[in-house]
Amino acid sequence: MLAIRKLCKSYLQPEGKICVLNAVDFQMQVGTSVALLGESGSGKSTLLHLIAGLDTADSGEIELAGLRVNKLNESELAEMRRQRVSLVFQQFHLISTLTVADNIRFQAALCQRFDLAFEELLIQRLGLATQLKKYPHQLSRGQQQRVAIARSLLPRPELVLADEPTGNLDEKLSLEIMALFGEMVKTAGSGLLMVTHSREMAAYMDRSILLHNGQLSDIDEIGRPWS
Repeated sequence: MLAIRKLCKSYLQPEGKICVLNAVDFQMQVGTSVALLGESGSGKSTLLHLIAGLDTADSGEIELAGLRVNKLNESELAEMRRQRVSLVFQQFHLISTLTVADNIRFQAALCQRFDLAFEELLIQRLGLATQLKKYPHQLSRGQQQRVAIARSLLPRPELVLADEPTGNLDEKLSLEIMALFGEMVKTAGSGLLMVTHSREMAAYMDRSILLHNGQLSDIDEIGRPWS
């Protein structure tokens, strides 16, 4: 489903050229979840942005569900993000003028892929049934992140890219939301690649990988809280 081959990315800094990805190879199967760990500044977010077509690699290939991401033009990349990829960030990026219900449906409406039964399941499992008529500013941070998760999963994307999705929440709430997120990703049949600093968060994933000195390596299995 996702294949990365010899991917390189560097940035020019005042002190010189900084290489954050050095001939990275990575493969991810359909419906699996992967935690991406590494030190701050190691290039984790950069890798997600490259996969989503939000940044451009120096060299190498990214293939997502048969699409050569690095060969797509801007309109094709936008279509890929509408149809195949969902993004979840620390900043919830909810639309302030839309209700919770309309925020949840936003991406599904864009790609014309709406499943009422799955929407009802997401709303129920994420505890949003009493919040649907509210606006984002009326919600707690934890509730806003649940809305962002529901919005990302409703279209059943092939891949969800999550960058520290619970980074703005306290530890107890982070673990609670991560458990729900992992459960709903599997129900949607989506793949999940999640950047995190936390081994506790990574424990919810099928697999954990480490980005260090521009290279990816697998971390020994640390277990999953659900089957």
